[in-house]
Amino acid sequence: MPEEQTYNYKVVRQFAIMTIVWGIVGMSVGVLIAAQLAWPALNFDIPWLTFGRLRPLHTNAVIFAFGGSALFATSYYVVQRTSHARLYCGKLAAFTFWGWQAVIVSAAITLPMGITQSKEYAELEWPIDILIAVVWVSYAIVFFGTIMKRKIKHIYVANWFYGSFILTIAVLHIVNSAVIPVSFTKSYSAYAGVQDAMIQWWYGHNAVGFFLTTGFLGMMYYFVPKQANRPVYSYRLSVVHFWAIIFTYVWAGPHHLHYTALPDWTQSLGMVMSLILLAPSWGGMINGIMTLSGAWDKLRTDPILRFLIVAISFYGMSTFEGPMMAIKTVNALSHYTDWTIGHVHSGALGWVAMISIGSMYYLIPRLFGREIYSVKLIEIHFWASTIGVVLYVVSMWVSGIMQGLMWRAVNDDGTLTYSFIESVQAMHPFYVIRMMGGALFLMGMFIMAYNIWKTVAGAKPVTATIPLPAAAH
Repeated sequence: MPEEQTYNYKVVRQFAIMTIVWGIVGMSVGVLIAAQLAWPALNFDIPWLTFGRLRPLHTNAVIFAFGGSALFATSYYVVQRTSHARLYCGKLAAFTFWGWQAVIVSAAITLPMGITQSKEYAELEWPIDILIAVVWVSYAIVFFGTIMKRKIKHIYVANWFYGSFILTIAVLHIVNSAVIPVSFTKSYSAYAGVQDAMIQWWYGHNAVGFFLTTGFLGMMYYFVPKQANRPVYSYRLSVVHFWAIIFTYVWAGPHHLHYTALPDWTQSLGMVMSLILLAPSWGGMINGIMTLSGAWDKLRTDPILRFLIVAISFYGMSTFEGPMMAIKTVNALSHYTDWTIGHVHSGALGWVAMISIGSMYYLIPRLFGREIYSVKLIEIHFWASTIGVVLYVVSMWVSGIMQGLMWRAVNDDGTLTYSFIESVQAMHPFYVIRMMGGALFLMGMFIMAYNIWKTVAGAKPVTATIPLPAAAH
């Protein structure tokens, strides 16, 4: 059949373009709420513009809309290219695109209206949760169906990472979203009290561990060797990295619940597993960066490679900081402060967004058969992003550590040295810097959108022929 001789790039193109669109939308909301924290009057006394409603919209848009679209696009591209097989069931792949966009639009409507389950990263109400589950199971069928029909005996390591992320997110989402609906827009969790908290953070931390880590490590293992034109530094290390991450990450959730009603032994187990996690995380980071061995000079001239390598560096920093913050004595200072926000964005902007951006710069010109419009604009985008992340993260580190110290400072007579409002006042300049850093990062996304627009405008979508098996040549 002639159709079988070409890769299915249509769905990859759709997700790749929407990655940029949702990136701009999600980060714009982020900059707005960052500005609201510095100048609260910016909610204009409109309920659906308040921080409490826009903040879950921001997290859902950047994680699931921007990050999710990047993962769909790259996994569909990588699994086809490394398997020498067309995507399994093209109609189901098309459904995953339109279904995922429907989920995102539903979130954008319901969250500002205050329709929410009030669970971190799992705010969406039960009808949308069911649609997410259906789309996700369809995604698994398409992805693993393509692996099953591969022409290459070997399953490349990037696909192991993508596969683990797809399977784990399905389990996390379905278990954590178990609810008793009482109306079309309201439901109550099937779990109660401390069990509800534990299941939520088993879900929440592994949304970070699998949605925001293993999926993007799949990107690292494909796009870094491709852009550097070098083999992976150590294939053996990549396999060890995979299994060590898989076995360790799922146990780390309790570190979100230190000093709560969660039993002490559970908190301690979460802390220990978080510390163990440092080893595989850094093994993966070293593997990604050392792939440049013998090609370090390319960093001078190749801004796409720079995006990818700086992203891996942020991955290393975030995965050092996370285990440190999981230590109970450190957590006593950091918990509930902006230090946590700095840590999250070091991973979200520095690692997730930058590796996605680098991958899109590699991918989109190839999907449209065009050279990128301007390498200079990629260069400007790189510096806007990097300076933006540094401003954001450092301001939150300083603000967070200052908050923690102010909150626990006591006078000789045992009374608190500072009132809560004094700590809020002291945070103000750092909130302004954070907003500026976010705005700089968002400006980079607009530069990218312009660059990609100029690249693909008027271009005819590319088709690529699947190589015939060696015996057929």
